[in-house]
Amino acid sequence: MARLADYFVVVGYDLDKRGGSEGQGRILQRFPEKDWEDNPFPQGIELFCQPSGWQLVPERQPATFFVAVLTDINSERHYCACFTFWEALDNPQLQRAEASEADEVDEEPAVVQPSQVFAPKSLVLVSRLDHTEVFRNCLGLIYTVHVDALSVPLETVIGNLLTCVIPIAGGSQRTITLGAGDRQVIQTPINDSLPVSGSSVAQLFRQLGIVNVLYLFCAALTEHKILFLSSSYQRLTDACRGLLAIMFPLKYSFTYVPILPGKLLEVLSTPTPFIIGVNSFFRSETQELLDVIIADLDGGTVTIPECVHISLLPEPLLQQTQTALSMVLDPELEVADHAFPPSSTQPSALKIQDKEIRAVFLWLFARLFQGYRWCLHIIRIHPEPVIRFHKAAFLGQRALSEDDFLMKVLDGMAFAGFVSERGPPYRTTDLFDDLIANQVERIRQEEACPHKVMNHIKELAEQLFKNENPYPTVAMHKVQRPSESPGQNQPQNQTPFPPLDEVTVQLFIDHAAAKLKTAPPVVKAELKGMVPSGPPLGEPGGRGDIVDRNGNVLANSARRLEVVRNCITYIFENKMLEAKKLMPAVLRALKGRAARICLTQELNQHVLQNRAVLDDQQFDYIVRMMNCTLQDCSHMDEHGIAAALLPLVTAFCRKLGAGITQFAYSCVQEHMVWTNMQFWEAMFYSDVQNHIRALYLEVDDGEPHANSVVSALELASEQSRLWPTLSKDMQTERVQKEESTVFSQAIHYANRMSYLLLPLDTSKNRLLRSSGLGDVESVSNSYVTNSIAGSMAESYDTESGFEDAESSDVANSVVRFINRFVDKVCNESGVTNEHLKALHTMIPDIVQMHIETLDAVHRESKRLPPIQKPKLLRPTLLSGEELVMDGMRVHLIPDGREEATGLMGGPPLLPAEGAIFLTTYRLIFKGTPSDPLVGEQVVTRSFPIASLTKEKRISVTLPMDQFVQEGLQLRSCTFQLMKIAFDEEVASDLAEVFRKHMHKLRYPQHVQGTFAFTVGQCGKLVVEHKAKDKNQSIKTLSKNLVKSAKRTIGRQYVTRKKYTPPTWENRSSLQSELDEDEISVSEELDQSSLTLSSTIRSSDRQTMSNVVERACCRDYQRLGLGTLSNSLTRSKNEPFRISTVNRMYTVCRSYPGLLIVPQSIPDSTIQRICRCYRQNRFPVVCWRNSRTKAVLLRSAGLHAKGVVGFFKSPNAPTAGMPSQADSTSLEQEKYLQAIISSMPSYSETSGRNTLSGFTSTHMNTSGKWGSIRGSGRLSAYNPEVGNRLAGKESPQPNGGPSDALFLRPQKAYLYIIGDKAQLKGGKQDSFQQWEVVPIEVCDVRQVKNSFKKLMKACVPSSPNSDPNMSFHRCLEDSEWMTLLHKVLQVSVLVVELLDTGSSVMVSLEDGWDVTTQVVSLVQLLSDPYYRTFDGFRLLVEKEWLSFGHRFSHRGAQTLASQSSGFTPVFLQFLDCVHQIHLQFPMEFEFSQYYLKFLAYHYVSNRFRTFLLDSDYERIELGVLYEEKGERKNPQVCKSVWDYIDRLHKKTPIFYNYMFCPEDEEVLRPYSFISNLKVWDFYTEETLSEGPSYDWELVRGRQERPAEETPDKPDTSGPTSQRQIVWPCYDSRSKVVPDAITKLLQDLQTLEAELGQASEKWKDTWDKIKTTQRTETKLESRPSFSSSLLMSSNLSHQRRSQGVYLQESGVGSSINLALDCEASATSTPVAGRPSTSTLYSQFQSTESENRSFEGILYKKGALLKPWKPRWFVLDKTKHQLRYYESRQDKECKGVIELAEVESVIPGTPTMGAPKNIEDKAFFDLKTTKRVYNFCAQDSLNAQLWMDSVQSCLSDA
Repeated sequence: MARLADYFVVVGYDLDKRGGSEGQGRILQRFPEKDWEDNPFPQGIELFCQPSGWQLVPERQPATFFVAVLTDINSERHYCACFTFWEALDNPQLQRAEASEADEVDEEPAVVQPSQVFAPKSLVLVSRLDHTEVFRNCLGLIYTVHVDALSVPLETVIGNLLTCVIPIAGGSQRTITLGAGDRQVIQTPINDSLPVSGSSVAQLFRQLGIVNVLYLFCAALTEHKILFLSSSYQRLTDACRGLLAIMFPLKYSFTYVPILPGKLLEVLSTPTPFIIGVNSFFRSETQELLDVIIADLDGGTVTIPECVHISLLPEPLLQQTQTALSMVLDPELEVADHAFPPSSTQPSALKIQDKEIRAVFLWLFARLFQGYRWCLHIIRIHPEPVIRFHKAAFLGQRALSEDDFLMKVLDGMAFAGFVSERGPPYRTTDLFDDLIANQVERIRQEEACPHKVMNHIKELAEQLFKNENPYPTVAMHKVQRPSESPGQNQPQNQTPFPPLDEVTVQLFIDHAAAKLKTAPPVVKAELKGMVPSGPPLGEPGGRGDIVDRNGNVLANSARRLEVVRNCITYIFENKMLEAKKLMPAVLRALKGRAARICLTQELNQHVLQNRAVLDDQQFDYIVRMMNCTLQDCSHMDEHGIAAALLPLVTAFCRKLGAGITQFAYSCVQEHMVWTNMQFWEAMFYSDVQNHIRALYLEVDDGEPHANSVVSALELASEQSRLWPTLSKDMQTERVQKEESTVFSQAIHYANRMSYLLLPLDTSKNRLLRSSGLGDVESVSNSYVTNSIAGSMAESYDTESGFEDAESSDVANSVVRFINRFVDKVCNESGVTNEHLKALHTMIPDIVQMHIETLDAVHRESKRLPPIQKPKLLRPTLLSGEELVMDGMRVHLIPDGREEATGLMGGPPLLPAEGAIFLTTYRLIFKGTPSDPLVGEQVVTRSFPIASLTKEKRISVTLPMDQFVQEGLQLRSCTFQLMKIAFDEEVASDLAEVFRKHMHKLRYPQHVQGTFAFTVGQCGKLVVEHKAKDKNQSIKTLSKNLVKSAKRTIGRQYVTRKKYTPPTWENRSSLQSELDEDEISVSEELDQSSLTLSSTIRSSDRQTMSNVVERACCRDYQRLGLGTLSNSLTRSKNEPFRISTVNRMYTVCRSYPGLLIVPQSIPDSTIQRICRCYRQNRFPVVCWRNSRTKAVLLRSAGLHAKGVVGFFKSPNAPTAGMPSQADSTSLEQEKYLQAIISSMPSYSETSGRNTLSGFTSTHMNTSGKWGSIRGSGRLSAYNPEVGNRLAGKESPQPNGGPSDALFLRPQKAYLYIIGDKAQLKGGKQDSFQQWEVVPIEVCDVRQVKNSFKKLMKACVPSSPNSDPNMSFHRCLEDSEWMTLLHKVLQVSVLVVELLDTGSSVMVSLEDGWDVTTQVVSLVQLLSDPYYRTFDGFRLLVEKEWLSFGHRFSHRGAQTLASQSSGFTPVFLQFLDCVHQIHLQFPMEFEFSQYYLKFLAYHYVSNRFRTFLLDSDYERIELGVLYEEKGERKNPQVCKSVWDYIDRLHKKTPIFYNYMFCPEDEEVLRPYSFISNLKVWDFYTEETLSEGPSYDWELVRGRQERPAEETPDKPDTSGPTSQRQIVWPCYDSRSKVVPDAITKLLQDLQTLEAELGQASEKWKDTWDKIKTTQRTETKLESRPSFSSSLLMSSNLSHQRRSQGVYLQESGVGSSINLALDCEASATSTPVAGRPSTSTLYSQFQSTESENRSFEGILYKKGALLKPWKPRWFVLDKTKHQLRYYESRQDKECKGVIELAEVESVIPGTPTMGAPKNIEDKAFFDLKTTKRVYNFCAQDSLNAQLWMDSVQSCLSDA
């Protein structure tokens, strides 16, 4: 029973304290005067009566009523019902004004004040019950008695009210009266645990809508701040009540203030969650709240701030809840579209609808919390049950461990309250318990069908309604109301509310109290019972299937479990090899939960009496599997996997020595789960529960059969039931037993925790490295009151958590961690203080003892032979290459290329285990794949150290060892990527030293530090590895290392003498002043200050002749561009001369010493002109077209405006193009004019030569377009292509020149290709004979960025699942192909112009990047000479090396150029050549491999060819001419060309067998992107031997297997002849060489076997070629030419199809068929050299007996055509055989001479070959048929007839 009202209070306006605008209220009277003992009087009531503030108003307002809620310190809620009315009083302001009028006469009140004002007065009832309507009626009655002056004394009414006692619950009905003729019926709810909501929930949904309320619901459950706004106070209260009602069965436990007074608004900035209501009047004050969700009830909106993220219900629950709610609130929605809607689908009445909505939420909670009782741990039963909830298990078994909403709810205070309230197993149950226990199954079956759900909800709603309104018919209320509304019309003289007589009221109260004392106590029979648990989670009732993180049911898990089981069986049966093979599969399978559980179960079976002793290898495997299982455990402990492993890690062990055992726990400590306090708590509680269960099972031993099934909760329930019946002694005995059970478990866990937290090597603080061992927050798993948490936080923070990770502190930190754990669990499970103290003294001892055992184990384990790691394989080195750092054991991790990982089929070659070696030249990884199935293969990956472009540190998790390793990712511009992870045996500072060395080698101080210079001369620099364990201070080691590394420095520009490298000793001393880690950068002096006078003595003839030889004079002479024969008597009529003006490199530092200039220009002019051009690179001639005599010039772009004006007049015209203003410009013009005059076309025609004469046929005869579509496509070629190249695409189908007509009528003599950006403002003079073509060139920066992206596309660093980042997309993003397209397009344009007779000057950027590319491509396309070996070499030497392409700078080869980054301009050129090679495979003497070779070595720094930036620098260093003459160590090649020559002599690797040039062929390749192919240089890889470009290393590999084979006798039975070729492992060209290479190899081996001196391959090849040519002349039928492709008369039409041939690394195979029928369709078959020539050297009977052979045309059988066949007359066998062709080995047919009757001359028949004289035909008559033959001519026919005749007569 409870009092209906605790206090009655009258609150009025306080006239005395009225200050400023705000008035105050004060309590006028309260009853009873003194507080109830069980319920003190709440503070601050006066604030809540007028939440918006106390104010006087000018006119009377209607009475109001609302209920405010106050919460006291014990979190009890008090309901304050406030009834407010207004009383008149004289205006106090007027009175004050009158009093002061005497003093201040002139001050008039601005506003006319009314004489009377009204003050509010409130009657307040304070109660702990929430009966809003009853309170409204009672207070209304009191007011009515007062206003209408009824005969009843107010004291009586109030006395009765305060003494009214009603039951709290139980569904009773009470009638009460206050003694004023009134009567009310109070219904109490049946079950007070269910909230009473009236119709507030339905109201709330009407005001805000479904989605908004769901947002608020989720926000409240996940502890956000919620603020309601409304102008009605009662609605605020109702809304808050409604929100709380739908949260049932959870209770809201934070700040709850449905009506907040304006004075207390600062409460809104509290940091804790709350639900608060505020009058809309204060809306503006709520605007600046950043993290509060505001629900405006009047406007129906919910505003969620940006910074607040509300976790919503998990799907599909959210969807289903919304559907159910809309069916309740808006039943018409479903049938809105029906043609015949049902007659009435009205929603239920508000009261009913309210319950239906609550039923939906009950249903929702039943689904959210189903099975929660199976995750309760009961850790004490007596004296009070103590229960904990195992969150991880609950989430895990529900497969919701990733769900944000549920995680937050379970961590919240509300759920903690839920567990403590509903956890106990023996208590009264309510509707929710029933739902969870009995209806889960039904809910699950119906969840998909909304109508069944609705039926269920209606049933629940009925129960809820019944609970609130147990009696359907309520007797009529009878409550008086005031006779008329107290409004304005009332008489003014209404009396104020009178003061009441306290004594009278108190008498009433005392009287009632005395009566209560004598009355018998009311005993409410509480029906306690066992709470049923409902279906468990893991069984069919729960979700039975195991679901992995993403919610997919794991497929084929049975197969995986089988693998895990087998592997474990193998391990314990000691079949280690089998286990090793299964291991990778097991580690993959252990990603799934089922396999992990299976592993723990299987391992459990091998534990006997808590022990399982293993040998080393078994131990190793078991530990590896445990690590893998734990590796993916989330911090939530992956629902119990770690828990299941915990007993196992203390069971498996191995013997290390006498009495020393190492347990598995020392090897599985790296996992975060062990540092998670929640994990330990959950484990502890579940163990305690088991022990307590065992304790009581022993006590009730009477019925053993039931033991197996009784759950701990059921036991506890039974015990709680019995508890009151036990004697005192029994009770205390049980309490003690339980307490000591908990205590012993705590000791056990202290031990366990020290096992897993103390690292094996206690000097290293491994575990505490990154783990948050100190989070006090981790206590959230179980509900701890704030006071405990607070005190804990204080005590631990003073010790600063686990921050101090000094090695000695490992013990302390572990002790602290265990202490905290023990404090927590013992406090919660009620361990006595004495025991707790005992524990605290024990823990340090336990830890200390454990440390001592560990030290012994650690010592012994170091003595163990290390696990058999693969032997480190040494790489073969080049001669002169030396190791800088010896092999460091690393793992090569797979990157984004999937070929090697086995994902695309084939064996998983990566990850591989091996070592990384740093040599003076390369970085080499060599090792074996980790996968045991391919363990015998060797994996090699290497790249030149000079090609390293990016190095970054990464951390890698190795799939096998589960440890995060530090690693490096190294990327090289030879398109190689190495991701390596250092093995744990490599000390981390060694890895650091490795990086430093790498940097030193990558960026030497000077070019002379590069490998090409240092090769073979440096002392030993090898860094010895000290073993990790010997604690030799690494400091000293690294000092020595750095010192020795300092030796790799180049020189500074100190002197300008010819540089001689100092000996090593001097070098190191030179360096010793430098600070250890700094790398000194020698400032490069300004170029102009370095003259060459000291470097070259001008008189030195030797030097001059060297310059002449070097400057490609041979080439100039070949082109007819002048000679140096005798410069004085040189004939003046030659248009060009070789000028020596730059022999001292003074005119232009980056040009060669000899230059071709027009005859008529004196050297002095040149010196003046050069200033107009950037870098002084003035125009010089570099090639001349032998047919049109047009010349190609190159220069840099002009200086920007103002530089020309610098020399001459101040008002110089715009210096874009030369104009006629000043002398320099004039001289420049004279220079250009001189070039134009040199052209014969200019001197021949006095008039202008127009292009109209050049028809498309003329163009096509002289050249060749790379496509079949090239026919008659070119008419009057337009040189005005500038704007097209600058951006508008060409209309031509192949990217060739466009057909647009000329914009200028005539052709210019000289076109200047210039940069668009530079040519602005240059006026085009119509009288000049030159014309400018502006184009857009690609900037160097563009090339650099494009290349970076290209590398990432071709060699990605990690596999990419994003479809937008596929290879082709990345390739497109890199724009590399676009750049190639631009360069090729410009080049083709220039080729066209030169071919039509105009000269071209390429004048772009500084004249050393794009200019060089274009100029060299133009020469390559126009002049077949440059497509041979010699020509190409000359082209590169002339255009790239002599003309100063800055190789060192662009390749970032030294420290100085490090910042500029790597820009592969030369690589771009080689790629363009490769594209042309693909389109014209027969025009190049060299193969694609040759281009790759150059691409690799131009960055490798192995040769000196591509070092330094110009001839000047090379001369200065003395490397330009040293290649001639000095051959000190012949094994070291300094020039890449010499190396290629040498290699070319030995093997045909660089040779293109299809080379078969046409004379003076001009190539015009397609340049459209669709015609360009990705160069396979960028994508191919050979893991078996590393890059094949260092030829000596690759060759060395093949002899090895041969030596090894004899040792092993072959027992394996018949070996297969099949050879498997793996992509990305084997070098295809080697394993499957093309036909010709293969034959040449066979030939060599045959010669070796026969002991002949082997012939050079080239001679053999040339021999075959010539034979072939003569043969083709015999078979002169071009349409059916059966010869090899090398024959030069192969019809033009077929060649221009530009057959694309598959290219292989060694040489292109010949892929066109050799027999006539196939040759028309050109299906590729391997080419076969002629047998007769190949075998002519060998004495074989076969060839002797070929008495006569040759080609005859033979007519086929009836209606078949004539065909050429190779006939052989064989005397010995007496037959005439014929073959398809001369090379054919298989005979097509035989004519036995015995059957021949006669040979007679024949006559031509139908279809015979044309143009052959009649006498060439003859017939051969046999007994069976007549053969018709036709020879080449009559002479041949006669020969054949005679031979056959002689054979016949011989017979």
